[in-house]
Amino acid sequence: MPVQHSVLLAVLIVALTSVGPLSTDFYLPALPEIARVLGTDTAGAQLTLSVYLLGFGAGQLLIGPLSDRFGRRPVMLWGSLVFVLSSAACALAPTIETLVAARLVQAFGACVGPVLGRAVVRDVYGPHEAARVLSHVSTATALAPLVAPIFGGWLSAHFGWRSTFVVLTLYGLALGVMVWSVLKETNRHPDPDAIRPSRMLANYGVLLADRTYRGALLTGCGAFAALFAFISGSPFVYIELYGMSPQRMGLAFGANVTGFIVGSVLSARLSRRLGAGWMIRSGVLLGAASGLLLAGLALAGVDHPAAVMGPMWGVTAAVGLLLPNATALGLAGYPKMAGSAASMMGFAQMGLGAGAGMIVGHGVQASATPLALTVAAGMLFSLAMWALLLRR
Repeated sequence: MPVQHSVLLAVLIVALTSVGPLSTDFYLPALPEIARVLGTDTAGAQLTLSVYLLGFGAGQLLIGPLSDRFGRRPVMLWGSLVFVLSSAACALAPTIETLVAARLVQAFGACVGPVLGRAVVRDVYGPHEAARVLSHVSTATALAPLVAPIFGGWLSAHFGWRSTFVVLTLYGLALGVMVWSVLKETNRHPDPDAIRPSRMLANYGVLLADRTYRGALLTGCGAFAALFAFISGSPFVYIELYGMSPQRMGLAFGANVTGFIVGSVLSARLSRRLGAGWMIRSGVLLGAASGLLLAGLALAGVDHPAAVMGPMWGVTAAVGLLLPNATALGLAGYPKMAGSAASMMGFAQMGLGAGAGMIVGHGVQASATPLALTVAAGMLFSLAMWALLLRR
């Protein structure tokens, strides 16, 4: 059996796509401690997440074309090196400004894995099998945000917040070794002009002119913004407002992630039979209903962790249903520029997610209502984009 279809490749793709959630979720329980130790407020600590997302999204715009030009493997190796060095810088950061800057550089290294992991799936499995494979990958990748905050909370409580970045440094080293050892080049259509600015702009123009790609991109953007609003706001809601310890916060966060796992498993089992369109529709309807319930409970003054955790389980399940299928639908028609298509999708998702995180960071100190309203707005945006661009 070729390496591209081996179990090792599957493990590598999961490890690559896990870099993004690990780099955010692993240190989530430590955010309140970071704010105290480095002498900043909630919004300052939150900035380490939002800046990371902005760098993660912007980096993807270049990473995709670079991989279309030079191949997936060399770009992944350079990305692993950047991730390792910047993660070490995060662990040693003496001030919040240094940590924010190091997180920005870390994002450029981290974005390589998720973008090119999806592109490798498209290279190897083709448009028809990609949705099923990406759903399986999403299911396995969901273990990262399930386990990361639990382990990260334990590390933070026993060894301090810097230990979380030490572990990320070691993870980056292991990932680089795996890429070097396991991955063979999967880009069968290298484009010598892919990194020419005029060509890059032309490729992105072609993508955005495609109604299906645009619909898949925007539908996924709303879902990702809702998810990241919860990711960035939940440490302060659970720890500062509801008095949870970092370990309990990690468990509460992990409980919500099980919704994403359920959604991804259902997507993997049903997408081939029912089609990506059906799965996306189910996801946006479930997500909008759950988001409205979350917002309604917050506005009604129901101040209890269950009022957040229950509706958010429905939101994360909806994201698990729709996001892999929206990604596969968007990439399906572009075998010769899968890297660029994945990059544009990731950039848009991260940009909207960063905005959602900033909104939550400036309002979550007093109540869970800003978090709930932002999540609901993201899922309603997904529903609207599906209705306008993908419904037919």
